[in-house]
Amino acid sequence: MKVVQSEEMRAIDRQAIEGYGIPGIVLMENAGIRTVEVIEDILAGLSSQQVLILVGKGNNGGDGLVIARHLINGGVPVSVFLLGQPEQLTPDALVNHRILEQMKAPLHLLQTEEDLNRLTLALLKASLVVDAMYGIGFKGSLNDFETQVVKLINWSQLPVVAVDIASGVEADSGRIHGTAIKATHTVTFGLPKLGQLIEPGKSYTGTLTVADISLPRDLLTNPELKINLIADELVQPFLYPRIAQSHKGTYGHALVIGGSTGMTGAVIMAARAALRVGAGLVTAALPESLQGGVENEMVEVMTVPLAETAQGTIAREALPAIENLLGTTSVCAIGPGMSRYREAPAILHQVLERAGIPIVIDADGLNAVSEDINVLKDRQIPIVLTPHPGEMARLTGLTIEEIQANRLEIARSFAQKWRVTVVLKGSGTVVAYPSGEAFLNLTGNPGMATAGSGDVLCGMITGLIAQGLRPQDAAMVAVYLHGLTGDYVEKVKGQRGLIAGDIIEGLPEVLRGFESAYS
Repeated sequence: MKVVQSEEMRAIDRQAIEGYGIPGIVLMENAGIRTVEVIEDILAGLSSQQVLILVGKGNNGGDGLVIARHLINGGVPVSVFLLGQPEQLTPDALVNHRILEQMKAPLHLLQTEEDLNRLTLALLKASLVVDAMYGIGFKGSLNDFETQVVKLINWSQLPVVAVDIASGVEADSGRIHGTAIKATHTVTFGLPKLGQLIEPGKSYTGTLTVADISLPRDLLTNPELKINLIADELVQPFLYPRIAQSHKGTYGHALVIGGSTGMTGAVIMAARAALRVGAGLVTAALPESLQGGVENEMVEVMTVPLAETAQGTIAREALPAIENLLGTTSVCAIGPGMSRYREAPAILHQVLERAGIPIVIDADGLNAVSEDINVLKDRQIPIVLTPHPGEMARLTGLTIEEIQANRLEIARSFAQKWRVTVVLKGSGTVVAYPSGEAFLNLTGNPGMATAGSGDVLCGMITGLIAQGLRPQDAAMVAVYLHGLTGDYVEKVKGQRGLIAGDIIEGLPEVLRGFESAYS
């Protein structure tokens, strides 16, 4: 499913109205009806059936007026509060206001302190609030009076259904300046909006329903819309059944380079995850003094000892052995547990120079890149970077706060500039392709914020590339599976008890669910 920003959605609406001849008032009617369907489901579980509707001056307010009409016709007591004067309504909204006037519906203006008192009393009788004050065009902050209204609504702790988007949330960024409606449910139209899927807007959205209001399908699937939501149907085609006449070589040979004294676990988890996701062969290359421990831990993984420094890190003298490995494997991951040390950037540079296979750069490999970002310039091999916000800050020279405030656009810009695939980890992981295409992931939970979780993801990406997936597609699929497995494990072990190894062990069961779709 595509994800849009406000201008993209407005363009779709314009094309539907002007290009396809669908009257705007028809779209408004459909939006209202779809929202009423959600409201009716919520009311079915409540003892009281009274609804309070906040109506703004735009078309979002018009949706609220349609909702009021249908609820009244269904026998639900309704109170409508209009923030403004009727003559300030858009033409389509005004039509619906006049209909309610003819129906003798309870319409109240909401402009003065006295009106706020009336609103407070209405809230005491209401069982549900509909927020139709602002739509997706909102930017900035609510005025003082609107802020008072919002605080009253949030204070009531009633279920709140937001129409299209919670008022006070910016559709493009999810930013909130001051306060916003804390919706328990949001009914959005056509496509989800970016600000509903990323924080802090996500926390103000509640349960999100994407409603069909009869917008033409080709407008909603336009390839020019570059932001996508990762879902089962997007991932499923990449997890096709294995052919009967296959062998380990059919599914590629993954190489993991990393490790240092005290950090062999990162290599172990990355290598094991590559195996669990389906790679046919996996080799772990690490400092020679650490080889024995890894062999004892993972009998299914091949190991190669590398020349090491006195500090137990990979030495420059290991480069000939690494070059030989690069010539015999399908994909290379570099960085897990490698440590930040003087020789690391030089080793990474040589790997990028000599590799003719896709490279996944993780953890300390990313720190090595940040010391000379030009190491990425003009590379002819596919490269996947997997930074968390701190690593992305070092790669870009921005602050973590700046990264978190604009995760998607920063990831997209970096991917396009350096012609790499970027996996910007965190809540709502972003996968950005060199082409400008971006994917937003909603699987996963806070329990996955644990040591080694990133190493597991690195190994999964590497293992999928080994099996023949394009590196950017492997990144997208792995991110989704990684979060989905974390959610699966959480149901059994909870969040606090979840460790990275649990994700690896839970992965086969999640993969089996996709494989069964073909049986």
